[in-house]
Amino acid sequence: MTVHSIVPTEERHFESLHKALDVVAREQKYLALTQAPPWENSLAFYRDVLAQGFPHVVAVDAGDRVVGWCDVSPVFGHSRAHIGILGIALLPEARGRGLGTQLLQAAIDRSWARGLTRIELSVRADNLNAKALYERLGFEHEGLARRASLIDGTYHDAFRMALLR
Repeated sequence: MTVHSIVPTEERHFESLHKALDVVAREQKYLALTQAPPWENSLAFYRDVLAQGFPHVVAVDAGDRVVGWCDVSPVFGHSRAHIGILGIALLPEARGRGLGTQLLQAAIDRSWARGLTRIELSVRADNLNAKALYERLGFEHEGLARRASLIDGTYHDAFRMALLR
């Protein structure tokens, strides 16, 4: 069994993180994206989140390859500065090992330490494992976004959930 570590994201992780993002996005099941954004866009996003002090953690294997991540990114607007938007994913081979729980808890802890008081997320209604994970860690349902995404001609609903401090 491979040993994984949950660590704060650093610049040295960006390339591996971008590759992992592309793998998960191309599954077309878990993310709003169907492929990773261009490298320059991803690099700018990673650097911006870290520069603003928002939580971004990765799960890495013994070779320091990113196998999953969790970030809480800013919501723009002064009246929403207390809110972060959660993103999380794992490569297929890293699922079912408790890494999602570890990543999510690390991001939550860092969010509260940063002063956030609300973490929001959107999860596809058919992603029952992720929904159960969020519920276990205290996220509550706030609504259903009907036809939240359209992938290959098929609409998918999404639950809107939030965790309050």
